[in-house]
Amino acid sequence: MSNVSDAYSREDRAGNAGSRADRAAVTAGTAPAVGRGGRLRAGSADPGATRLDRRGALVGLLTVGGTVAAGAAAAVWREGGASRRRDDSVAATGRTTRVTVGVEGMRFVPDTVEVPVGDRLEVTLDNTGDQVHDLVLRLADGTTASTGRVAAGERGSLEAGVVTGPLEGWCSIAGHRAQGMVLQVTASGRSTSSPSAASAARGAVPDYAATLPDDVAAFDAALAPAEPVTVHEHTFTVTEQSMYVGGGVTQRRMTYNGQVPGPVLRGKVGDTFRITLVNDGSMSHSIDFHAGVVPPDEVMRSVGPGESLVYEFEAQRSGIWLYHCSTAPMSVHLASGMYGAVIIDPPGLAEVDREYLLIQSEIYLGPEGDETDADKVSAKTPDLLAFNGTAFQYRDRPLVAAPGERVRIWVLDAGPSLPTAFHAVGLQFDQVFSEGAWTLGGPEEIGAAWSGGGQALGLQPAQGGFVECVPPAPGTYTLVSHAFADMEKGAMGYLRVTA
Repeated sequence: MSNVSDAYSREDRAGNAGSRADRAAVTAGTAPAVGRGGRLRAGSADPGATRLDRRGALVGLLTVGGTVAAGAAAAVWREGGASRRRDDSVAATGRTTRVTVGVEGMRFVPDTVEVPVGDRLEVTLDNTGDQVHDLVLRLADGTTASTGRVAAGERGSLEAGVVTGPLEGWCSIAGHRAQGMVLQVTASGRSTSSPSAASAARGAVPDYAATLPDDVAAFDAALAPAEPVTVHEHTFTVTEQSMYVGGGVTQRRMTYNGQVPGPVLRGKVGDTFRITLVNDGSMSHSIDFHAGVVPPDEVMRSVGPGESLVYEFEAQRSGIWLYHCSTAPMSVHLASGMYGAVIIDPPGLAEVDREYLLIQSEIYLGPEGDETDADKVSAKTPDLLAFNGTAFQYRDRPLVAAPGERVRIWVLDAGPSLPTAFHAVGLQFDQVFSEGAWTLGGPEEIGAAWSGGGQALGLQPAQGGFVECVPPAPGTYTLVSHAFADMEKGAMGYLRVTA
């Protein structure tokens, strides 16, 4: 057994509220023409032109005169407190092109804008979507300009300086760029091909032998019985913070109540759960309880920073149920830590000596200390897998039991994308409950007549159940996903049995 143990140790609901009118507006001497695919051409700016802001007030444009011309002739200009040098081969026109970009679903509208070479460019983001967005534009010198985070219904702006060639912009909210929130700025008079983006920083490389730091607590997998109440009231506060994720790596995670996974809820059929969701994060978030049967329109809606909602449901059926953030892209929010479990005990559930919860999830590493890599999430290529949010934590801080004790382990696959096959090395399961039904054991003693047993609990994403076993003797029993490539990336731990 020791040799074996040693071997194991090595929908977007958020976007599309329906069709909207094209919200792009460019201040130009000639009328802008919007072509197919959301492309917008801009002519030369008219110094005397005017426009209406979003409140209907008339705003005069900057006068292009001697001051602007003088500034354009300078070799060095200052924007946002940082000095940047122009491409000296491009003559500044002294004109300013102003563009307003709206949001539809997870797209900028328009998503392509053409600007005359030599014009200064100012971009306004009119957030016509229903969650927080921003716009970051990579400039010719490799630096970036940003609107900052813009709440739904609000506006933000950035200055890009003199356009010397094509530029690329994107929304920097986790996962939004991968979902298609990209803006192309082409420059008339120069190649309209997209700029080669600066090489993306390589994601952190995990060290699978790294141990859980002394100052990082393992998630407490031990389960307490359900509280003897019929109404369960809880507040879930969303925060975004740096957390250790395993493999020697720290990432910026999205959390419910500052923990991954979120709080574990437990009750019985007929109980009411009343959850107040408070968004203290920097972007839109939401929550979806699989344990409830409710219209999703209101309770699962995204709420912006500083907002809250109350989500109430009655538990109608037993099982272990996933909850997670349902703000687009859901895969990125979930992979960043926004998930948890609701356990509704089936009638007739017997008492056991030990009871644990293991929620498997995938971790897609961005650079050290940075956010989840949305491209890896889309490709389903995780760097780590974890039980209860941190890879390998129960290898370093094992679960415990005594010989002859009955141990129940609830297992939930949070995903967002990969299945699991939960297995305990050296043990067999005599009770198996999966997706609301006993397949072995239970009050009807299914399988007892033919001495049935189980070796793995197979689960797809969002599925769950429990297994029970009785360790016969002291030893270290390894708990794994029998998808071994996932086990080797962190979906494993030990059950240490001592007399």
